[in-house]
Amino acid sequence: MENFKNFSHQYKKHILHLVIEEYLGWISRSLPGMLGMTIRFLVYKLLLKKLDSFILVYPGVYLTHTYGISCGMNVSINSGAVLDGRGGITIGDYVMIGPNVCIASSNHQYKNTDIPMALQGHQMKSVDIGNDVWIGANVTILAGVKIGGGAVIAAGAVVVKDVKAYSIVGGVPASIIGKRKD
Repeated sequence: MENFKNFSHQYKKHILHLVIEEYLGWISRSLPGMLGMTIRFLVYKLLLKKLDSFILVYPGVYLTHTYGISCGMNVSINSGAVLDGRGGITIGDYVMIGPNVCIASSNHQYKNTDIPMALQGHQMKSVDIGNDVWIGANVTILAGVKIGGGAVIAAGAVVVKDVKAYSIVGGVPASIIGKRKD
């Protein structure tokens, strides 16, 4: 019961935001064309912690805990992407997020074998993405990762540790496969 109290307390201050986010997201998530993109921009302008300028959110994107997500200028998020802002996500300027990308700023606790994992709560760690980053299709970025400016994350990569600026990384787990700048 104590774990449930901790869980509910964690979300109490955000409950109204989460309810509004759920319904506005549900309504706007599937709207096609320029009208849909415009409505999603307006919805996320209202809901995101910070939005410097235009954000292009394709149909089928799922942003949750938007109170923890900050975006710079000219960010695009492609179809099927899931961003969970519980631990905080900061996205720089001119970032391209490919289809089916998952950015998780929280992770399940699991170390105490006397308590079911589902009751151990979450560990929150921010994800920071620099300016001019390209995140390819089907990439997973885990909590606590910092991606330097100018980096490229190859399709299908699982990013579990920091990525240096202008690096090209790929694989599972992601490792350096090239550089954009010498």
